[in-house]
Amino acid sequence: MLILIRATLIAVQQSNQTGNYGVLYGLGAPGFQSLNSPERLADIFAGLRAQNYDLSGVAVLEPQLTVLPELDANNVMRIAGYFPSVPLQVNFDLQFAPVAGRWRLLGISVNVGPPTPAAPLAEPVTPPSASEVKPANPAQSQARSSSKPAR
Repeated sequence: MLILIRATLIAVQQSNQTGNYGVLYGLGAPGFQSLNSPERLADIFAGLRAQNYDLSGVAVLEPQLTVLPELDANNVMRIAGYFPSVPLQVNFDLQFAPVAGRWRLLGISVNVGPPTPAAPLAEPVTPPSASEVKPANPAQSQARSSSKPAR
């Protein structure tokens, strides 16, 4: 679980640094990939990238989980929490689907905010500084950002 969280958030960091979202796209489940090209992911994470916050601290900090790994009826695993750091902390809400014996990214919400943890809502919400990609249903994903909601 810890490896999934760290690897995913480091992929976001590297994508933000290089402007190349191909690896993040490649980590996705087929439903995620069908709706989120690397170019679309770049658009979705533009706000987070513009903040120029270095997410690499997730490699050494211990995450605090607000949602323990749980499987829903469709075998989708959700993990949510934050990495405590100051002046800002990294908040995440991730969903993974099993594909060919591996957990693949199905939904992602990442934002950087004040170090005040709050329990996540049943459905992740997109705060002004968030970038979010979340599944519309277990077979598909839809991308959203605070400025360009997908329909």
